Amino acid sequence: MLLRDSISGGRASVFKDERKQGYLNPAGADRPLISPVSPRTLDCARRYRLNRLRSKMEEWDCSALLLYDPVNIRYAFDSSNMSIWTMHNPSRYALILADGPAIMFEFEGAEHVNDGLPGIDEIRTSKSFLFFTSGNLVEPRMQEWADEINDILTSNGRNKRLAVDRLEPAPASELRKRGLELLDGQELAERARSIKSPEEVELMRWTIRVCEAGMARMYEVSEPGRTEREIWAELHFENARSGGEWLETKLLTAGARTNPWYRECSDYVTKPGEMISFDTDMIGPYGYCADLSRSWTCGHVAMNDKQKELYSAALDQIEHNLSILRPGTSFVEFNEKSWRIPEKYLPYRYTLAVHGTGMADEWPGILLHPDFDQNFNGVIEENMVLNVESLIAEAGSESIKLETQVLVTSQGAERLDTFPWEEF
Repeated sequence: MLLRDSISGGRASVFKDERKQGYLNPAGADRPLISPVSPRTLDCARRYRLNRLRSKMEEWDCSALLLYDPVNIRYAFDSSNMSIWTMHNPSRYALILADGPAIMFEFEGAEHVNDGLPGIDEIRTSKSFLFFTSGNLVEPRMQEWADEINDILTSNGRNKRLAVDRLEPAPASELRKRGLELLDGQELAERARSIKSPEEVELMRWTIRVCEAGMARMYEVSEPGRTEREIWAELHFENARSGGEWLETKLLTAGARTNPWYRECSDYVTKPGEMISFDTDMIGPYGYCADLSRSWTCGHVAMNDKQKELYSAALDQIEHNLSILRPGTSFVEFNEKSWRIPEKYLPYRYTLAVHGTGMADEWPGILLHPDFDQNFNGVIEENMVLNVESLIAEAGSESIKLETQVLVTSQGAERLDTFPWEEF
Protein backbone atom coordinates (compact mmCIF):
# COMPACT_ATOMS: atom_id res chain seq x y z
CA MET A 1 0.00 0.00 0.00
CA LEU A 2 1.36 3.38 -0.96
CA LEU A 3 0.30 6.60 0.78
CA ARG A 4 1.13 9.61 -1.34
CA ASP A 5 -0.02 12.97 -2.66
CA SER A 6 -1.81 12.27 -5.90
CA ILE A 7 0.09 13.54 -8.95
CA SER A 8 -3.25 13.71 -10.74
CA GLY A 9 -4.76 16.36 -8.53
CA GLY A 10 -2.75 17.13 -5.42
CA ARG A 11 -5.20 15.37 -3.08
CA ALA A 12 -4.07 12.82 -0.54
CA SER A 13 -4.95 9.31 -1.60
CA VAL A 14 -4.11 5.69 -1.02
CA PHE A 15 -3.13 3.90 -4.23
CA LYS A 16 -3.73 0.30 -3.26
CA ASP A 17 -2.23 -1.34 -6.35
CA GLU A 18 1.25 -0.16 -7.25
CA ARG A 19 1.00 -2.00 -10.58
CA LYS A 20 -1.72 0.43 -11.64
CA GLN A 21 -0.02 3.47 -10.19
CA GLY A 22 2.60 3.24 -12.94
CA TYR A 23 -0.05 4.01 -15.58
CA LEU A 24 -0.80 7.48 -14.24
CA ASN A 25 0.34 10.35 -16.42
CA PRO A 26 3.85 11.13 -15.14
CA ALA A 27 3.31 14.80 -16.03
CA GLY A 28 0.53 14.99 -13.46
CA ALA A 29 -2.60 17.09 -13.53
CA ASP A 30 -1.04 20.10 -15.21
CA ARG A 31 0.26 18.59 -18.44
CA PRO A 32 -1.02 16.22 -21.14
CA LEU A 33 0.73 13.08 -22.25
CA ILE A 34 3.03 13.94 -25.15
CA SER A 35 2.90 11.55 -28.11
CA PRO A 36 6.21 9.97 -29.18
CA VAL A 37 4.79 9.15 -32.64
CA SER A 38 6.90 10.59 -35.46
CA PRO A 39 5.49 12.54 -38.43
CA ARG A 40 6.85 9.80 -40.69
CA THR A 41 4.76 7.16 -38.90
CA LEU A 42 1.64 9.26 -39.32
CA ASP A 43 2.32 9.90 -43.01
CA CYS A 44 2.91 6.18 -43.64
CA ALA A 45 -0.38 5.35 -41.94
CA ARG A 46 -2.21 7.95 -44.03
CA ARG A 47 -0.83 6.58 -47.31
CA TYR A 48 -1.56 2.99 -46.30
CA ARG A 49 -5.18 3.73 -45.42
CA LEU A 50 -5.98 5.57 -48.65
CA ASN A 51 -4.31 2.79 -50.64
CA ARG A 52 -6.38 0.20 -48.78
CA LEU A 53 -9.58 1.96 -49.86
CA ARG A 54 -8.44 2.23 -53.46
CA SER A 55 -7.44 -1.44 -53.47
CA LYS A 56 -10.94 -2.41 -52.34
CA MET A 57 -12.46 -0.14 -54.98
CA GLU A 58 -10.42 -2.02 -57.57
CA GLU A 59 -11.73 -5.35 -56.22
CA TRP A 60 -15.30 -4.06 -56.36
CA ASP A 61 -14.88 -2.51 -59.83
CA CYS A 62 -16.32 0.82 -58.78
CA SER A 63 -15.34 4.26 -60.04
CA ALA A 64 -15.55 6.13 -56.78
CA LEU A 65 -16.23 6.00 -53.07
CA LEU A 66 -18.48 8.63 -51.46
CA LEU A 67 -17.97 8.95 -47.70
CA TYR A 68 -20.18 10.77 -45.19
CA ASP A 69 -19.29 8.82 -42.04
CA PRO A 70 -16.76 11.00 -40.12
CA VAL A 71 -14.86 7.87 -39.06
CA ASN A 72 -14.41 6.79 -42.68
CA ILE A 73 -13.37 10.32 -43.69
CA ARG A 74 -10.77 10.32 -40.90
CA TYR A 75 -9.51 6.94 -42.09
CA ALA A 76 -9.24 8.10 -45.70
CA PHE A 77 -7.71 11.55 -45.27
CA ASP A 78 -6.94 12.00 -41.55
CA SER A 79 -9.40 14.89 -41.84
CA SER A 80 -11.41 15.64 -38.72
CA ASN A 81 -13.85 18.50 -38.23
CA MET A 82 -16.80 18.60 -35.82
CA SER A 83 -17.05 14.81 -35.96
CA ILE A 84 -19.90 14.35 -33.49
CA TRP A 85 -21.93 17.19 -35.04
CA THR A 86 -21.49 15.85 -38.56
CA MET A 87 -22.51 12.36 -37.45
CA HIS A 88 -26.07 13.66 -37.21
CA ASN A 89 -25.75 16.65 -39.57
CA PRO A 90 -24.18 15.16 -42.72
CA SER A 91 -22.71 18.33 -44.20
CA ARG A 92 -19.15 17.35 -45.15
CA TYR A 93 -18.14 14.46 -47.35
CA ALA A 94 -15.29 12.93 -49.34
CA LEU A 95 -15.23 11.55 -52.88
CA ILE A 96 -12.34 9.28 -53.80
CA LEU A 97 -11.91 8.33 -57.46
CA ALA A 98 -10.35 4.97 -58.26
CA ASP A 99 -8.43 6.45 -61.21
CA GLY A 100 -8.59 10.13 -60.37
CA PRO A 101 -8.45 12.70 -57.62
CA ALA A 102 -9.43 12.44 -53.97
CA ILE A 103 -11.72 15.37 -53.17
CA MET A 104 -12.70 16.70 -49.75
CA PHE A 105 -15.99 18.60 -49.68
CA GLU A 106 -15.69 20.67 -46.53
CA PHE A 107 -18.23 22.54 -44.46
CA GLU A 108 -18.40 26.14 -45.67
CA GLY A 109 -15.88 28.33 -43.91
CA ALA A 110 -13.85 25.39 -42.64
CA GLU A 111 -11.99 24.44 -45.82
CA HIS A 112 -8.68 25.42 -44.21
CA VAL A 113 -8.82 22.58 -41.66
CA ASN A 114 -7.66 20.26 -44.45
CA ASP A 115 -4.55 22.25 -45.35
CA GLY A 116 -1.46 20.06 -45.60
CA LEU A 117 -3.22 16.69 -45.62
CA PRO A 118 -1.32 14.72 -48.28
CA GLY A 119 -4.11 12.41 -49.46
CA ILE A 120 -6.41 15.24 -50.55
CA ASP A 121 -5.96 16.37 -54.17
CA GLU A 122 -8.69 19.01 -54.15
CA ILE A 123 -10.79 20.83 -51.55
CA ARG A 124 -14.27 22.04 -52.47
CA THR A 125 -17.03 23.62 -50.43
CA SER A 126 -19.69 21.03 -49.66
CA LYS A 127 -23.21 21.29 -51.00
CA SER A 128 -25.44 20.80 -47.99
CA PHE A 129 -29.13 20.03 -48.27
CA LEU A 130 -29.92 19.61 -44.57
CA PHE A 131 -33.47 20.63 -43.76
CA PHE A 132 -31.98 22.48 -40.78
CA THR A 133 -30.28 25.00 -43.09
CA SER A 134 -32.21 24.48 -46.34
CA GLY A 135 -35.88 24.45 -45.41
CA ASN A 136 -37.96 24.59 -48.60
CA LEU A 137 -34.75 24.65 -50.68
CA VAL A 138 -33.83 21.03 -49.86
CA GLU A 139 -34.84 19.65 -53.26
CA PRO A 140 -32.99 22.11 -55.54
CA ARG A 141 -29.88 21.98 -53.36
CA MET A 142 -29.97 18.18 -53.42
CA GLN A 143 -30.22 18.23 -57.20
CA GLU A 144 -27.19 20.53 -57.46
CA TRP A 145 -25.28 18.17 -55.20
CA ALA A 146 -26.22 15.13 -57.28
CA ASP A 147 -25.31 16.92 -60.51
CA GLU A 148 -21.83 17.68 -59.18
CA ILE A 149 -21.21 14.09 -58.08
CA ASN A 150 -22.43 12.79 -61.43
CA ASP A 151 -20.31 15.28 -63.38
CA ILE A 152 -17.16 14.20 -61.53
CA LEU A 153 -17.80 10.53 -62.22
CA THR A 154 -18.63 11.23 -65.86
CA SER A 155 -15.32 13.07 -66.26
CA ASN A 156 -13.08 10.77 -64.21
CA GLY A 157 -14.83 7.45 -63.72
CA ARG A 158 -14.30 4.12 -65.40
CA ASN A 159 -17.99 3.27 -64.97
CA LYS A 160 -21.12 4.46 -63.16
CA ARG A 161 -20.64 2.29 -60.07
CA LEU A 162 -20.41 4.40 -56.91
CA ALA A 163 -19.85 3.01 -53.40
CA VAL A 164 -21.57 5.07 -50.69
CA ASP A 165 -21.20 4.54 -46.95
CA ARG A 166 -24.22 6.50 -45.67
CA LEU A 167 -26.99 8.24 -47.57
CA GLU A 168 -30.69 8.86 -46.95
CA PRO A 169 -33.31 7.66 -49.48
CA ALA A 170 -33.93 11.00 -51.24
CA PRO A 171 -30.30 11.79 -52.18
CA ALA A 172 -29.72 8.15 -53.11
CA SER A 173 -32.70 8.40 -55.45
CA GLU A 174 -31.25 11.54 -57.06
CA LEU A 175 -28.00 9.73 -57.82
CA ARG A 176 -29.84 6.77 -59.31
CA LYS A 177 -31.87 9.12 -61.53
CA ARG A 178 -28.53 10.13 -63.07
CA GLY A 179 -27.71 6.54 -63.95
CA LEU A 180 -25.39 5.76 -61.02
CA GLU A 181 -25.34 2.27 -59.53
CA LEU A 182 -24.92 2.47 -55.76
CA LEU A 183 -22.86 -0.08 -53.81
CA ASP A 184 -22.45 -0.60 -50.06
CA GLY A 185 -19.52 1.65 -49.26
CA GLN A 186 -19.71 0.90 -45.53
CA GLU A 187 -18.83 -2.73 -46.18
CA LEU A 188 -16.06 -1.68 -48.55
CA ALA A 189 -14.62 0.74 -45.99
CA GLU A 190 -14.82 -1.65 -43.04
CA ARG A 191 -13.18 -4.47 -44.96
CA ALA A 192 -10.39 -2.07 -45.90
CA ARG A 193 -10.07 -0.86 -42.32
CA SER A 194 -9.91 -4.37 -40.85
CA ILE A 195 -6.24 -5.01 -41.75
CA LYS A 196 -3.84 -2.73 -39.92
CA SER A 197 -0.37 -1.57 -40.95
CA PRO A 198 2.50 -1.50 -38.40
CA GLU A 199 2.16 2.29 -38.33
CA GLU A 200 -1.55 2.06 -37.53
CA VAL A 201 -0.76 -0.30 -34.67
CA GLU A 202 1.80 2.18 -33.35
CA LEU A 203 -0.83 4.94 -33.39
CA MET A 204 -3.29 2.63 -31.64
CA ARG A 205 -0.75 1.70 -28.96
CA TRP A 206 -0.50 5.39 -28.10
CA THR A 207 -4.27 5.78 -27.84
CA ILE A 208 -4.28 2.77 -25.51
CA ARG A 209 -1.51 4.35 -23.41
CA VAL A 210 -3.64 7.49 -22.99
CA CYS A 211 -6.69 5.37 -22.17
CA GLU A 212 -4.79 3.45 -19.53
CA ALA A 213 -3.63 6.72 -17.94
CA GLY A 214 -7.30 7.66 -17.76
CA MET A 215 -8.15 4.27 -16.26
CA ALA A 216 -5.48 4.78 -13.60
CA ARG A 217 -7.15 8.09 -12.70
CA MET A 218 -10.48 6.26 -12.50
CA TYR A 219 -8.93 3.63 -10.27
CA GLU A 220 -7.49 6.27 -7.97
CA VAL A 221 -10.83 8.03 -7.42
CA SER A 222 -12.93 4.85 -7.09
CA GLU A 223 -13.53 5.63 -3.43
CA PRO A 224 -16.74 5.57 -1.38
CA GLY A 225 -18.77 8.74 -1.83
CA ARG A 226 -17.79 9.33 -5.47
CA THR A 227 -20.57 9.33 -8.04
CA GLU A 228 -20.37 7.16 -11.13
CA ARG A 229 -20.16 10.32 -13.23
CA GLU A 230 -17.23 11.67 -11.21
CA ILE A 231 -15.28 8.48 -11.80
CA TRP A 232 -16.16 8.40 -15.51
CA ALA A 233 -15.09 12.04 -15.95
CA GLU A 234 -11.47 11.12 -15.19
CA LEU A 235 -11.26 9.18 -18.46
CA HIS A 236 -12.75 12.12 -20.40
CA PHE A 237 -10.20 14.46 -18.82
CA GLU A 238 -7.13 12.41 -19.71
CA ASN A 239 -8.35 11.73 -23.24
CA ALA A 240 -9.29 15.34 -24.00
CA ARG A 241 -6.09 16.91 -22.74
CA SER A 242 -3.90 14.36 -24.54
CA GLY A 243 -5.38 14.92 -27.99
CA GLY A 244 -8.24 12.43 -27.95
CA GLU A 245 -11.65 12.78 -29.55
CA TRP A 246 -14.69 11.41 -27.68
CA LEU A 247 -16.18 8.51 -25.72
CA GLU A 248 -18.74 6.45 -27.63
CA THR A 249 -20.70 5.44 -24.53
CA LYS A 250 -21.08 6.20 -20.81
CA LEU A 251 -20.85 2.62 -19.59
CA LEU A 252 -19.72 2.80 -15.97
CA THR A 253 -21.93 1.58 -13.16
CA ALA A 254 -21.52 0.39 -9.59
CA GLY A 255 -23.09 -2.22 -7.34
CA ALA A 256 -26.58 -3.43 -8.25
CA ARG A 257 -26.64 -0.98 -11.15
CA THR A 258 -24.09 -3.13 -13.01
CA ASN A 259 -26.74 -5.82 -13.62
CA PRO A 260 -28.33 -5.82 -16.09
CA TRP A 261 -25.59 -4.24 -18.19
CA TYR A 262 -25.96 -1.17 -20.46
CA ARG A 263 -27.05 1.35 -17.84
CA GLU A 264 -25.11 4.58 -18.28
CA CYS A 265 -23.26 6.36 -15.50
CA SER A 266 -25.38 8.47 -13.18
CA ASP A 267 -25.23 10.48 -9.98
CA TYR A 268 -25.39 7.24 -7.98
CA VAL A 269 -22.99 7.49 -5.03
CA THR A 270 -20.66 4.50 -4.78
CA LYS A 271 -20.39 2.45 -1.58
CA PRO A 272 -17.50 0.48 -0.06
CA GLY A 273 -16.97 -2.95 -1.59
CA GLU A 274 -19.37 -2.49 -4.50
CA MET A 275 -18.13 -3.62 -7.87
CA ILE A 276 -17.40 -0.78 -10.31
CA SER A 277 -17.51 -2.01 -13.91
CA PHE A 278 -16.91 -0.05 -17.10
CA ASP A 279 -16.23 -0.15 -20.84
CA THR A 280 -14.08 2.72 -22.16
CA ASP A 281 -15.20 2.85 -25.85
CA MET A 282 -12.71 5.71 -26.18
CA ILE A 283 -11.85 7.40 -29.47
CA GLY A 284 -8.47 8.80 -28.62
CA PRO A 285 -5.46 10.47 -30.24
CA TYR A 286 -5.11 10.05 -34.02
CA GLY A 287 -8.74 8.97 -34.12
CA TYR A 288 -8.09 5.40 -32.95
CA CYS A 289 -10.22 3.45 -30.51
CA ALA A 290 -9.18 2.03 -27.15
CA ASP A 291 -11.99 -0.30 -26.14
CA LEU A 292 -11.08 -1.71 -22.74
CA SER A 293 -13.15 -3.01 -19.85
CA ARG A 294 -12.24 -3.57 -16.23
CA SER A 295 -14.03 -4.21 -12.94
CA TRP A 296 -12.80 -3.49 -9.41
CA THR A 297 -14.25 -2.87 -5.98
CA CYS A 298 -15.06 0.58 -4.62
CA GLY A 299 -12.33 1.47 -2.15
CA HIS A 300 -10.26 -1.42 -3.56
CA VAL A 301 -11.20 -3.71 -0.70
CA ALA A 302 -10.93 -7.47 -1.09
CA MET A 303 -13.65 -9.02 -3.22
CA ASN A 304 -16.31 -11.09 -1.52
CA ASP A 305 -16.72 -14.74 -2.48
CA LYS A 306 -19.37 -14.09 -5.15
CA GLN A 307 -17.34 -11.29 -6.73
CA LYS A 308 -14.31 -13.60 -6.85
CA GLU A 309 -16.34 -16.36 -8.49
CA LEU A 310 -17.71 -14.05 -11.19
CA TYR A 311 -14.36 -12.38 -11.82
CA SER A 312 -12.61 -15.74 -12.13
CA ALA A 313 -15.15 -16.90 -14.72
CA ALA A 314 -14.76 -13.68 -16.73
CA LEU A 315 -10.98 -13.97 -16.72
CA ASP A 316 -11.22 -17.62 -17.77
CA GLN A 317 -13.33 -16.59 -20.76
CA ILE A 318 -10.87 -13.88 -21.79
CA GLU A 319 -7.81 -16.09 -21.46
CA HIS A 320 -9.35 -19.09 -23.21
CA ASN A 321 -10.60 -17.09 -26.19
CA LEU A 322 -7.26 -15.29 -26.46
CA SER A 323 -5.50 -18.63 -26.69
CA ILE A 324 -7.45 -19.79 -29.77
CA LEU A 325 -7.09 -16.63 -31.89
CA ARG A 326 -5.02 -17.57 -34.94
CA PRO A 327 -4.89 -16.19 -38.49
CA GLY A 328 -6.74 -18.47 -40.88
CA THR A 329 -9.26 -19.55 -38.22
CA SER A 330 -12.81 -19.33 -39.54
CA PHE A 331 -15.48 -17.72 -37.42
CA VAL A 332 -17.17 -21.13 -37.28
CA GLU A 333 -14.00 -22.81 -36.02
CA PHE A 334 -13.46 -20.07 -33.44
CA ASN A 335 -17.03 -20.52 -32.21
CA GLU A 336 -16.59 -24.29 -31.90
CA LYS A 337 -13.45 -23.88 -29.77
CA SER A 338 -14.59 -20.85 -27.76
CA TRP A 339 -15.20 -20.78 -23.99
CA ARG A 340 -18.61 -22.12 -23.00
CA ILE A 341 -20.52 -19.82 -20.67
CA PRO A 342 -22.14 -21.68 -17.73
CA GLU A 343 -25.92 -21.90 -17.87
CA LYS A 344 -26.52 -19.73 -14.79
CA TYR A 345 -24.76 -16.80 -16.53
CA LEU A 346 -26.54 -17.21 -19.87
CA PRO A 347 -29.44 -14.78 -19.31
CA TYR A 348 -27.00 -11.96 -18.49
CA ARG A 349 -24.42 -12.61 -21.20
CA TYR A 350 -22.75 -10.20 -23.56
CA THR A 351 -23.68 -11.36 -27.06
CA LEU A 352 -20.29 -10.60 -28.67
CA ALA A 353 -17.28 -12.82 -28.01
CA VAL A 354 -14.92 -10.88 -30.28
CA HIS A 355 -15.13 -7.78 -32.45
CA GLY A 356 -12.83 -5.75 -34.69
CA THR A 357 -11.47 -2.38 -33.63
CA GLY A 358 -9.77 0.44 -35.50
CA MET A 359 -10.99 4.03 -35.52
CA ALA A 360 -14.12 2.65 -33.81
CA ASP A 361 -15.62 -0.74 -33.15
CA GLU A 362 -15.81 -2.35 -36.58
CA TRP A 363 -16.16 -5.53 -38.60
CA PRO A 364 -16.02 -8.37 -37.74
CA GLY A 365 -18.35 -9.05 -34.83
CA ILE A 366 -18.25 -12.72 -33.76
CA LEU A 367 -21.20 -13.61 -31.59
CA LEU A 368 -21.03 -15.62 -28.39
CA HIS A 369 -21.69 -19.32 -28.94
CA PRO A 370 -25.38 -19.36 -27.81
CA ASP A 371 -26.11 -16.71 -30.45
CA PHE A 372 -23.75 -17.90 -33.16
CA ASP A 373 -26.43 -19.39 -35.40
CA GLN A 374 -27.15 -15.76 -36.36
CA ASN A 375 -23.49 -15.03 -37.23
CA PHE A 376 -22.00 -14.48 -40.68
CA ASN A 377 -19.12 -16.25 -42.40
CA GLY A 378 -15.57 -15.00 -42.27
CA VAL A 379 -11.96 -15.73 -41.36
CA ILE A 380 -9.68 -14.20 -38.74
CA GLU A 381 -6.76 -12.60 -40.59
CA GLU A 382 -3.26 -11.59 -39.64
CA ASN A 383 -2.96 -7.89 -38.68
CA MET A 384 -6.57 -7.59 -37.62
CA VAL A 385 -7.02 -5.83 -34.28
CA LEU A 386 -9.69 -7.61 -32.25
CA ASN A 387 -11.28 -7.12 -28.86
CA VAL A 388 -12.01 -10.12 -26.68
CA GLU A 389 -15.02 -9.57 -24.40
CA SER A 390 -16.54 -10.99 -21.27
CA LEU A 391 -19.57 -10.07 -19.18
CA ILE A 392 -20.39 -12.40 -16.30
CA ALA A 393 -23.38 -12.07 -13.96
CA GLU A 394 -26.19 -14.16 -12.53
CA ALA A 395 -29.57 -13.49 -10.96
CA GLY A 396 -29.17 -10.93 -8.16
CA SER A 397 -25.43 -10.48 -8.58
CA GLU A 398 -23.27 -7.64 -9.80
CA SER A 399 -21.73 -7.78 -13.31
CA ILE A 400 -18.06 -8.28 -14.07
CA LYS A 401 -17.03 -6.67 -17.38
CA LEU A 402 -13.57 -7.44 -18.82
CA GLU A 403 -12.18 -6.70 -22.28
CA THR A 404 -8.76 -6.66 -23.91
CA GLN A 405 -7.51 -5.40 -27.29
CA VAL A 406 -5.16 -7.57 -29.35
CA LEU A 407 -3.24 -7.69 -32.61
CA VAL A 408 -3.56 -10.94 -34.55
CA THR A 409 -0.03 -12.05 -35.47
CA SER A 410 1.27 -15.18 -37.18
CA GLN A 411 1.88 -16.59 -33.68
CA GLY A 412 -1.54 -15.72 -32.26
CA ALA A 413 -2.93 -12.84 -30.22
CA GLU A 414 -0.60 -10.10 -28.95
CA ARG A 415 -2.24 -7.98 -26.30
CA LEU A 416 -1.95 -4.23 -26.93
CA ASP A 417 -3.24 -3.17 -23.49
CA THR A 418 -1.40 -4.08 -20.32
CA PHE A 419 -3.46 -2.47 -17.55
CA PRO A 420 -3.49 -5.16 -14.83
CA TRP A 421 -6.39 -7.42 -14.00
CA GLU A 422 -7.43 -7.54 -10.34
CA GLU A 423 -5.74 -9.87 -7.90
CA PHE A 424 -8.12 -11.96 -5.81
